[in-house]
Amino acid sequence: MMVGKRSGEWLELPLPNASWKPLKPGAIEELAAFLPVPRKFFLRLASQGLIRVQEEMVRIRLFPSEEPSSKPERLAIEILYEDDYCLVVNKPAGMSVHPAEAGQGGTLASAVAYYYASTGQACAIRHIHRLDQDTTGAVLYAKNEWAHVLLDEAMRDKRIDRRYVAVAEGVFRSKQGTIDEAIGKDRHQSGKRRVTPSGDQAVTHYKVLQQMKKAALVELELDTGRTHQIRVHLSHLGHPLMGDSLYGGSSRLFHRQALHGERLSFDHPITQKQIEVHAPLPQDLQQLIKEVT
Repeated sequence: MMVGKRSGEWLELPLPNASWKPLKPGAIEELAAFLPVPRKFFLRLASQGLIRVQEEMVRIRLFPSEEPSSKPERLAIEILYEDDYCLVVNKPAGMSVHPAEAGQGGTLASAVAYYYASTGQACAIRHIHRLDQDTTGAVLYAKNEWAHVLLDEAMRDKRIDRRYVAVAEGVFRSKQGTIDEAIGKDRHQSGKRRVTPSGDQAVTHYKVLQQMKKAALVELELDTGRTHQIRVHLSHLGHPLMGDSLYGGSSRLFHRQALHGERLSFDHPITQKQIEVHAPLPQDLQQLIKEVT
């Protein structure tokens, strides 16, 4: 696969075919043989003069200078992976991925905006998926529109693998299984979800990694991405997450849901090489595991 090289705001590629000169409508099909190009995106760039053929080179303006949609704030974050197209950040507990209302500060979006600004990157904030405020772990961002279109498509097609680890209460009778139960809003409590036949399909796969006396370390994989999905499904199974008082978990030893997005695996939107990123367990979750073992 031909990936090309970045030169400022432009991606430069060797000319695939002499017939490209000058640029012709059929060029999209020829370029698609070398790169994963979203057709509408390519045609819009071409119509705006942002795809140029110069000498033996095709130049595509894929990295325009952009303003972040969130106000930059100097907040500590850990970068797990980065290139010109993708960014993966290890989200700490107690931080929302993006503002829930105008003017909300202290979000991961603001922290990423500051990181971009401090490293001279004029990128918009484009998260591909979210984590609950008190859930820790890997969050994926696209650094330009091209990557955003392709990663959104991969997420819809379930080609981005997200693995979680959790500490759930009780002794599991089945050491692994699949929870296939629809999830909808709880009519009696705002912001809460519940298993209901009228809800949206939700599928969670679980595997017990370590069974302790009164709790278990569990690995989870999602086929769908419903709000609070893992928390609702495990509570429905009779094993609420430790610390998750909203869904029946005890907060005696832990004061947030014991849930962490440990692994993110996806095909790079441009090179198609598999990227696998691991987020280390936060200290408080490590300590909890020691206490219940």
